[in-house]
Amino acid sequence: MMSRKETTRIVVAGHICLDILVDIGNLSQDALVKGLEPGNLVKIGGAKVTTGGTVSNTGIALHRLGMDVRLVARVGDDAFGEAVANVVEGVGRGLGRDLVRVAGEPTSYTLVFNPLGRDRSFLHCPGVNDTFCADDVDFAIVGQAGLLHLGYPPLMRNMWIDKGGELAKLFSRAKEHGMTTSLDMAWPDPASEAGQANWGDILASVLPVTDVFLPSIDEALFMVDRRTYERLASGEEKINADMLDTLSQRLIDQGPAVVGLKLGRDGLYVRTADNVQRFARMGASAPADVANWMARRMISPCFEIKVSGTTGAGDSTIAGFLAGLVKGMPIEFTMNAACGTGACNCENPLSAGMVPHWDALVKRVPGWKRQKVSASLKGWAIDPSTGLYVSPEDRQIRRR
Repeated sequence: MMSRKETTRIVVAGHICLDILVDIGNLSQDALVKGLEPGNLVKIGGAKVTTGGTVSNTGIALHRLGMDVRLVARVGDDAFGEAVANVVEGVGRGLGRDLVRVAGEPTSYTLVFNPLGRDRSFLHCPGVNDTFCADDVDFAIVGQAGLLHLGYPPLMRNMWIDKGGELAKLFSRAKEHGMTTSLDMAWPDPASEAGQANWGDILASVLPVTDVFLPSIDEALFMVDRRTYERLASGEEKINADMLDTLSQRLIDQGPAVVGLKLGRDGLYVRTADNVQRFARMGASAPADVANWMARRMISPCFEIKVSGTTGAGDSTIAGFLAGLVKGMPIEFTMNAACGTGACNCENPLSAGMVPHWDALVKRVPGWKRQKVSASLKGWAIDPSTGLYVSPEDRQIRRR
């Protein structure tokens, strides 16, 4: 059996793209639309080029944390593919060695519009991400790693067609190699083919072979509880403890040992399975102290920072969480490391640009001022030793 030291390598697979961040300053939405009309020209600012998607955002954040990480993704044999490889290699020599070059297919790219004082908007080309498949992950090379993380299957057609069969096949292979599996999502355009897919069936296919499931609350509700999603999106309902508990229990019941829901400004909610047998099936990166991780329900609030950009914040949060897990950290510190990594990400307009080494993060977290959670959490209390909001049931279990 492999030791924890031998299995701290993390494989991050799935979606990668070239992000072109366009500075449009205070340009109005009407002016931006006018620029798309035939014959019109609208003056804008400069652009920055970086990489985006789970493989880039989560993978590079893990690399900056000092983790041993391999990045597996598809790029085209075009100029954008070369640019993606150059950016990744510029972060760390050898990081791009597992990028699969595909002839005749375009590299995925995204035009990101960053207006002052307003949320970002995106124009996205999925490119070769749509044809990513289980065979792109060579387990003869990466099968000795402890954990496989895949992200953004809604933006990767092969991963969600046929009720997610290809995604389930990939995770099943990882489990056969003794790896822990981790899954992140992306929000699909409701009008798109992916948005019209039956995500309940897709999750029913892949969650039984998923150990750690880390979507945003919007993504999770969109996929399994459309009515609540619509009430939340319209402002008719706010995030509350009952919503979080109902949703997380529904997901836990489908197979994962750990469900984390990214709550945006409210931080990270985590619920874990309540039986030892489920944690025993987690594979190489199972928690070092199962009793500490089992039957937990907590929220880690966001840390206070000066925000320079939010691109990749959720992906960096996942990086901090996975780093804590494979390092064998207690769940309390793992959750705080997750939110701390996400906060550091937001201190730079480019994703993961300010993510520090793990040792620096460990020094920063204690005493770091937290934001208040706006969600309704009746009966929940802050644990002063960790800064986490803890459910009443969680407190009772800890007292035993």
